[in-house]
Amino acid sequence: MTDLTPPDAPKPARPHFSSGPCAKPPGWSLEKLSTDSLGRSHRSKLGKARLKLCIDLIREVLQVPDDYRIGIVPASDTGAVEMAMWSLLGERGVTTLAWESFGEGWVTDAVKQLKIDPTVLRADYGELPDLSQVDWSNDVIFTWNGTTSGVKVPNGDWIAADREGLSIADATSAVFAQDIAWDKVDVLTFSWQKVLGGEGAHGVLILGPRAVERLESYTPAWPLPKIFRLTKGGKLIEGIFSGETINTPSMLAVEDAIFALEWGKSIGGLSAMKARADANAAALDKLVQDREWLGHLAADPAIRSNTSVCLTVDGADTDVIKAMAGLLEKHDAAYDIAGYRDAPAGLRIWCGSTVDAEDIEALGPWLDWAYESAKS
Repeated sequence: MTDLTPPDAPKPARPHFSSGPCAKPPGWSLEKLSTDSLGRSHRSKLGKARLKLCIDLIREVLQVPDDYRIGIVPASDTGAVEMAMWSLLGERGVTTLAWESFGEGWVTDAVKQLKIDPTVLRADYGELPDLSQVDWSNDVIFTWNGTTSGVKVPNGDWIAADREGLSIADATSAVFAQDIAWDKVDVLTFSWQKVLGGEGAHGVLILGPRAVERLESYTPAWPLPKIFRLTKGGKLIEGIFSGETINTPSMLAVEDAIFALEWGKSIGGLSAMKARADANAAALDKLVQDREWLGHLAADPAIRSNTSVCLTVDGADTDVIKAMAGLLEKHDAAYDIAGYRDAPAGLRIWCGSTVDAEDIEALGPWLDWAYESAKS
């Protein structure tokens, strides 16, 4: 590799393009966070009020239906998905969809840990499985947006309105950026660290009425750890969905999430957040269209993510990608843009609403320089 002369061009003002944890909202600073809840019990009147405010803001900004429960749970999006799987599955057949690494993780849990012998529908990175083949008499687990492949489901039309099973959507890189068909979703999970630019370690579990009905009428055959238990005496533990968390949360992380949600509300709410993500993805697509050596891993625009956009790099292997990412980080032009370790060698650039389009536009000459340096 030859480190060529860097371009005489402006760098992104905020070079934070990681796909998780993602860029903080514009204008964020630690000093702007409310600190009254820090050093206090999360079960104090103040602590529970701040947790409840966070839940209420999620409902308002994300436009979650009134009859859906929202809970803050341990272990990020992974914890939220696994709580749903361990608590809800086993009542009927299961279908798992996988077109990237996190979807494959849910397949592994279903096959090797729960041992429920699911039907598995797979597709290669950059593609979707045939969604028409899904049997909706089964419970169905899928990623709404595949963070490591940059492939999303086009909409909720493929989900049966008269489904017998539950639809369980890992939507951690889709919410606040893509339309969610709530009438087609029984369980949805996400984490603050993605689309809100929040901190890790906490997940959000959203349960629709059909999921609550399942929880209160079905007991899994396997034991449930304490942090997975959503019912007591056959009834939903309602406190979980009003700020009484299962285990101790970080109130600093909660305050950070509140800041991000209030920022989203201040710019115009969900529609404005989606518009920012779309504008960012369009700015990145223009960079791709202007360069023969760049391409989209998701070739079909209808299923291409507007958040975790995955790019192919002509002739590049893992070493070239690592060199490019290292050069860009060294010069503070872009942080953390190498593709996911299990994905085909390439770049992954976060385009969620907390990123500014002008920073993506500024990437162009720096990507050119890193590519020429890495391959020379």
